[in-house]
Amino acid sequence: MTGTVELVGTVQKCLFKNNENGYMVFLLAVNAKETVTVTGCFPDVHEGTRVSLEGTWQFNPKFGKQFAATKCSVQLPQTANGIEKYLASGLIKGVGPVFARKLVSHFGERTLDIIDTAPHRLSEVSGVGPKRIEQIVAAWQEQKEVSRVMVFLQEKGVGTGLASKIYKAYGATSIETISKNPYKLIEDVWGVGFKSADTLALKLGFVPNSMPRIQAGVVFSISTALDEGNLYKVVADVLTHAAELLELSYEQNEVLIKQAMRALYEANKIRVVTFEGQHYATLPQYYYAEVGIAKKLRAFSSNMSQKFSFDIDAAYKTVSAVPLVGVQLNDEQQLGVIGCLKHKVSIITGGPGTGKTTLLKSLLQVLDQQHVTVKLAAPTGRAAKRMFEGTGRSTETLHRMLEFSPATMGFTRNEQNAIQADFVVVDEASMIDVFLMHSLLKALPDRAHLVLLGDVDQLPSVGAGNILHDLINSGVVNITRLKHIFRQAQDSLIIVNAHRVNNGEFPSSKGIWETSKKDFMYIKQEAPEELFDFLRKFFATTIKQYHCVWQQAVILTPMNRGIAGTQRINQELQMILNSEGAKGPTVTRFGQEFRVNDRVMQVRNNYDKFVFNGDIGFITAINVEDQEITITFGERALVYQYLELGEIVLAYAISVHKSQGSEFDVVVIPLFVQHFMLLQRNLIYTAITRAKKLCVLVGQTRAIAMGVRNVKGNQRLTFLQQFLTGALPL
Repeated sequence: MTGTVELVGTVQKCLFKNNENGYMVFLLAVNAKETVTVTGCFPDVHEGTRVSLEGTWQFNPKFGKQFAATKCSVQLPQTANGIEKYLASGLIKGVGPVFARKLVSHFGERTLDIIDTAPHRLSEVSGVGPKRIEQIVAAWQEQKEVSRVMVFLQEKGVGTGLASKIYKAYGATSIETISKNPYKLIEDVWGVGFKSADTLALKLGFVPNSMPRIQAGVVFSISTALDEGNLYKVVADVLTHAAELLELSYEQNEVLIKQAMRALYEANKIRVVTFEGQHYATLPQYYYAEVGIAKKLRAFSSNMSQKFSFDIDAAYKTVSAVPLVGVQLNDEQQLGVIGCLKHKVSIITGGPGTGKTTLLKSLLQVLDQQHVTVKLAAPTGRAAKRMFEGTGRSTETLHRMLEFSPATMGFTRNEQNAIQADFVVVDEASMIDVFLMHSLLKALPDRAHLVLLGDVDQLPSVGAGNILHDLINSGVVNITRLKHIFRQAQDSLIIVNAHRVNNGEFPSSKGIWETSKKDFMYIKQEAPEELFDFLRKFFATTIKQYHCVWQQAVILTPMNRGIAGTQRINQELQMILNSEGAKGPTVTRFGQEFRVNDRVMQVRNNYDKFVFNGDIGFITAINVEDQEITITFGERALVYQYLELGEIVLAYAISVHKSQGSEFDVVVIPLFVQHFMLLQRNLIYTAITRAKKLCVLVGQTRAIAMGVRNVKGNQRLTFLQQFLTGALPL
């Protein structure tokens, strides 16, 4: 069964499709009596499509004789039956099986020609108005262009899922744009990495040691450090890593690689900082954001800044008495309130149960008494909701407070249009990355005070930078550290164990007092494969004992891949917790099936929809005919096109990093040695502090001990501290 042969036929039925790489298995009708199984990666073919294939016959031990296609050209179907199947497959938005039958019944074999050349005639079919005709015409033209782009990219080894994203980014100019500079895809198309763009570039004829290719490798090498939260990378490491990425000998190409880096520097496409004799590289936007933060904070601390006048004596009387919040502040908290009034920029940091919210409520009481205008904000919607619940005050996300504009992809509030407030308080400040902090400071009026609340021992921001950590270590802003754990908080094993982990101690299921809440469990489990049996039983029985439902619970794990990673756990929990969803309409995109009632998470910022990386919602409707899916985030129902589903993942399980700023009634944390690359103290600490009613730590004792001992998690390569202290010039 060897030798390349040609095969022509009509796609009868799709048996399997991976939208991420375009791999398909389908039945091909080669004549009225003969049907064969075809496998391979294809452009976006549908049932009813007439195709011409090149490939070889192979024998699969399980499935028998199959045709493995290596090339595919698509032809439009010619018969009425084929056209109906073609349209009913969901190819054109607004045309489903019922409407496809009506169209073909009316126009017969001329249906596709009518849609293409005389769409006004579609009004001859009952129930078709101008709006629907417009929708069908637009979808038809788009699918024609998408098919052209997909065929071009398929020849270059690009899958259909990625081809769809490319078309969405560039439209009719897709082929021209990527032929000129395929590395542009890394910046413009979410999900495209250097390897994909580089493979495409080589197939388009780029020379391996060409200057554009080497420059792209240098920039990507720097980007890898940024993706890990660092703001800089040692220049020597950039050079050798770039050569490795490009599969070039560094010794033979050292001069070229250094020339590429020099050209990038002279074109201001990279920045270089020298500190203590070592050279570090970054991208300009990161450098200018960090320097901008330092300049703003130093200006706020100088005499040039306007000062807001407070009655400190009156404030001290308020906080030293039993305040309206109903709790006597301890000395740390009292000093914290007064410090916020005396200093332009203050940080309040402390672990769970140390009274950050109580301090904030007392501060707000003082500010109310002195008629000060206050704005409260947090980095995410979930964190803002928690802040509102804790204070009873109106709270918004930083993006809303800074008035993000999707049209300009920037914030409306800035130096020329400052926030209208005398006092700005931001919670969950450990989540703020370098860009958000820079935008916040630019929008802060000179007269205003800024208070940042956060737990510096938690994981740093998902985005680049280590803002809270660097500000505290610089010593240039007012710091209040809350260390005392209040008696009420000590009743919770969740809080006690969070502090134990933060102090380098192994968590315990035993409380300080007999009356301590039984809200923490440690389940020893040596085999990761046994996790799913545990989860099945846990959701069937244990969670009900705490009067909770699965929608209030989450699995927090360090990694996305592996047996105990989010991807595998999500697949299992979808079957366990949402089997009913499979009985209704479903959609499979990018290798993932989505069902009604699935909990999902947005994994990139979508400014058009005003939904952000880490936001969690539930699928409330799937419209197969219009190729739309409705996801409800809180009280907002947002409609996603099928092509946008690459931005969405299942969220029965999420990574610990994605859980920052959130709280869940029930949290299960699986930890195994296979997670060793990410096992660190602040990760376990952050995960435990996400739980409100019950925290279950399940896994290997050795893995947990490894994580508790590892304190390297807060280390990131940044220079904000040095810029603030003057160790580096601004």
